[in-house]
Amino acid sequence: MPQEIAKANIKHFKKLLETEADSQKRRMLERLLAEEELKLAALKKRSERKEG
Repeated sequence: MPQEIAKANIKHFKKLLETEADSQKRRMLERLLAEEELKLAALKKRSERKEG
């Protein structure tokens, strides 16, 4: 479930970045996107360890 939430957040932030023109808001969205991508990578790694 947490992986699905992270994926949805990533998709959402990317969509917002497509139309956001304000540079401050873009930087915030880019930071949030990067954090969510790191979170997803960590969740996937943790999941792989449990399965393996």
